[in-house]
Amino acid sequence: MADNDFPEGTPKGWSRRDVIKGVIAAGAVSSAGYLFRSSVVRADVSAPGSVERLITLNVNGQQRRVDVMKQETLATTLRYKLGLTGTKLGCDRSECGACTVLIDDVPHYSCSMLTHTARGKKIVTIEGLASAEGKLHPVQQGVVEEQGFQCAFCMSGFIMATVGFLKVNPNPTRTELAHGISGNLCRCQDYDKILTAMMRGAELSRRA
Repeated sequence: MADNDFPEGTPKGWSRRDVIKGVIAAGAVSSAGYLFRSSVVRADVSAPGSVERLITLNVNGQQRRVDVMKQETLATTLRYKLGLTGTKLGCDRSECGACTVLIDDVPHYSCSMLTHTARGKKIVTIEGLASAEGKLHPVQQGVVEEQGFQCAFCMSGFIMATVGFLKVNPNPTRTELAHGISGNLCRCQDYDKILTAMMRGAELSRRA
């Protein structure tokens, strides 16, 4: 195609370079318009059924403002958004209990609970058990005294499950406590020592 072979309607005196520059300029304007329209759409009020991303959670007695995706689990939010890494991720499918936290004093697997469903509820993680002065919770103290762990990866989940169970049965038998925290697994399989530590924690809780 010669330099002067342009489509009908092209201004006279334009070179091929002028035409190319004009096309590029028109594309840039169109793109800018598209981006502007997109930003306006994002600024609109959320559509019915959509989920607000910036939410407030009550975690360990504090109001925490956090940006949360609608499909995000509570375990992910606690660990990676709020830095509360005492909540462990083991199986990530409600089998091991390492991610156990208390929601309104009831133990829950945080790996299988959407963060948005915890709005307006009281969330307590392992970091929230000790007092403001640093005194350990009786169940934590029981673990220390009985050295109820090996690798300790599962221990925060066992402690949270035990604390929740003791709220409904503060004076359990060893068998009752074993059944009450049976939703938690230990990869080291040191269950007897863990149960001894939890029973010590129950005893200390009754004294507190």
